[in-house]
Amino acid sequence: MRWQKPLAAAVVLTALTTTLTASATPGKHPSGGGSCSPDARFLGFSDALDKTTFDGQPVAGLSALNVTGPHSATALVDNVGTTPARVFQLKTNSKPTAVSVDGMTILRRPDGTPYTGADFDGEGLVVERGDRTILATSEREPSIRRFRLSDGKETASLPVPSRFQVAPAGEATSNATFESLAVSRDGLSLFAGMEGPLASDGIDADGSTRNRILRYAGFPGHDYRVAAQYAYKPDPGLALVELAWVNRDELVSMERTFTPGVGNTIRVFTVSLRRAVDVSKQASLADAPEKVFLQKKLLFDLVNCPPSGAVAKQPQPNPLLDNVEALALGGNLPGGKRQLYLLSDDNNGATQVTRFYSLAVDLH
Repeated sequence: MRWQKPLAAAVVLTALTTTLTASATPGKHPSGGGSCSPDARFLGFSDALDKTTFDGQPVAGLSALNVTGPHSATALVDNVGTTPARVFQLKTNSKPTAVSVDGMTILRRPDGTPYTGADFDGEGLVVERGDRTILATSEREPSIRRFRLSDGKETASLPVPSRFQVAPAGEATSNATFESLAVSRDGLSLFAGMEGPLASDGIDADGSTRNRILRYAGFPGHDYRVAAQYAYKPDPGLALVELAWVNRDELVSMERTFTPGVGNTIRVFTVSLRRAVDVSKQASLADAPEKVFLQKKLLFDLVNCPPSGAVAKQPQPNPLLDNVEALALGGNLPGGKRQLYLLSDDNNGATQVTRFYSLAVDLH
């Protein structure tokens, strides 16, 4: 997404007290890492994708990421002008942190014509089992469509409850719908997260939106139906932009905002699904008790990670920060840690960076 909701003044981050040197070479970073929190260690970053092209298309506007193997991933482009909707296949490495483009698939309508940034705003991505098809959300309507990776053609779309359509068709706000999509390991459950609230759910007195996460049930490559809705509250002034599945009891979420002249806030949480309450029949979350909202715990705030030689193109409380929109969990690491990748969306603009981040996190 291009617009970012400003962070409430009460929670605007102050600048780092440490003097930072901006001497990194694009695409390079110092060796080693450092602690971001008791449960997260920063491993490194790469700017190698920034302002590059592949097969004539800009590698820009990367809004979702899905790990497909030990050294491979797929990234979804959102709405870069009128360029074709597309996914890039990536080669990845965390020792040292490195990333490059290995392929591209144009996403096409059933008649074979490409979707473009004018009618497709890709924000959430799942590569289905077998790596033959993907599910991609478009924040515009919103929609969840299935595409073949062999030729990029759309083969199906998932049902979206009418109230989740953008007003006046429904109660959703434009540019605040399906920003995230996650899938369980067995492929039987999908989780589509709303970036903002429905009109009837609104914002609480502290400035937190009351969001909904839709859980779909079905089979990979086949039909899914909405099975439940869960209530979720981002931190005040922040928006829900990513989800990843850990196990049947836990998700990882990412929240983000942007404050002009200050920069980005990027926070990652663990979210408990234990005793999750289905709020499908709740007409409004405004009068729902706090206990119905999913419980979350801060995993790390990216501002607290070591700058590691990063250079920012606009004011940031830590030059490592940028408009991070994508998160994906990888494999297991030594010591019981889990690989976690982040990817920033440069909005195809000169003052933002396409940056690939690597971390090791303890998800207990």
